Amino acid sequence: MGKKHDNKITIKQRRQFMELKTPLYEAHVKAGGKIVPFAGFLLPVQYEQSGVIKEHMAVRTEAGLFDVSHMGEVLCKGKDALANLQKILTNNFENMVDGQARYSLMCNENGGVVDDLIVYKKGDNDYFIVVNAANREKDFNWMVQHKFGDVEFTNVSDDYAQIALQGPKAMDIIRRLTSEENIPQKYYHAVFNATVDGIPCIVSKTGYTGEDGVELYLDSSKAEEMWDKLLAAGKEEGLIPCGLGARDTLRMEAAMPLYGHEMDDEITPLETGLKFAVKMDKPDFIGKAAIEAKGEPKIKRVGLKVTGRGVIREHQDVLAGDQVIGHTTSGTHCPFLNYPVGMALIDPKYAEVGTQLQVDVRGRKVDVEVVALPFYKREK
Repeated sequence: MGKKHDNKITIKQRRQFMELKTPLYEAHVKAGGKIVPFAGFLLPVQYEQSGVIKEHMAVRTEAGLFDVSHMGEVLCKGKDALANLQKILTNNFENMVDGQARYSLMCNENGGVVDDLIVYKKGDNDYFIVVNAANREKDFNWMVQHKFGDVEFTNVSDDYAQIALQGPKAMDIIRRLTSEENIPQKYYHAVFNATVDGIPCIVSKTGYTGEDGVELYLDSSKAEEMWDKLLAAGKEEGLIPCGLGARDTLRMEAAMPLYGHEMDDEITPLETGLKFAVKMDKPDFIGKAAIEAKGEPKIKRVGLKVTGRGVIREHQDVLAGDQVIGHTTSGTHCPFLNYPVGMALIDPKYAEVGTQLQVDVRGRKVDVEVVALPFYKREK
C-alpha cells in the first residue's frame, strides 16, 4: 500500500512541476492570491483580502490589476509578413497604420477556429501577435507550418510579462506614471516604444473586461517592479489586484467570447457571431472555402438571462419545450448586473430577443430569456 501511495504523490508533484509560473507568481502569493492551475500556469483565481465579487466591482467602478503574462506573443517579420497574415488569418491587415491593433481568427481548413488573437502593426513587414495562453505552442506551430516566402515567425512568449490595468479610473492611474505621448489616443492602438515610470514597455489600449484601460507588455524581469508601481499609483483610486475569477465574470458581462467555450476547432467564426473579423472579400485565407460551402450558419450565439431560479454553466442543453435546440457555452452569476446570464449556441429560429427558453441544469429546467449582447456596456 505504501508504495502505491508514494507513487500517487510523485504523480501529483510531477503535475505541479509541469505547471509554469508567471514572473508575478511570488507577488500573488505575497498578496494572498489563491493559486490554481490555468492553461498550464499557476495563477490567482482570487485574493484573500477581496474575493471575486469585490474584484469584479472594483473594475466596474474604480480599477483592477490583472496578471496576463500567461498569454503568448509571436513576432512576424519579413518581406512576405503581410501576405502570410492575409493567408493564415481571417481579417484584413492591408490598411493598418503603425501602432494599430486588429482582432482576428485563425481558422483550419474546415473553417473551425484554431484560435482568436490580436495582431499589432509595429511597422512595414513587422507585426506583433498576441495569442491565447492555452494555445501558445499550437498557434506558433500552425503559423510555422503554413508560412511561405520571406517571413520569420518567432515565439517570444517567455520574454514578455503582460499586465492589464482596467476600469473607469485606469487612465487616471497610468497618467500618474507616464506622459501623454506614451498613451495611445484610440482604442485598439498601441505605443511600442513607451516608458512607464522609467520601465520600457508597449502600452496598448485594449482589454478583456468591457471597461476602459490599458495592457502593458514588458520585459519579464521588470514585471514585479511594474506591478508594485501600478498598485502604489492607484491606491487612492481604489486599485486592487484581481484574479481569474473576476476576469471571467467581467468578460461574461461584456459578452466577450472565450476560446474553448464560444469557439473551437469545430465552430466557425460566423456561427459564433464574429463576422466583423472575417473578411470574405479577401482573395483567400485558410478556411474560407469551407465557410462559404457551409452557407448561412445553422447555429447562432445568443445571450441568455436567467429568469427562473438557478445559475447556468457551460455544456448544458438549451430547450424549446422538450426539444433540444442548442447548448450553453458559458454561464455565471454577474456581480454588477446582479443576475445570472449565459451565452449559448442555438438554432437561429429561436434567437430573437425576448424568446422564452429553458436550460437543463442537472435534470432541472431553468427558465431563461434571449437578450441582446453584450449584457453590460460601459457608459462612454
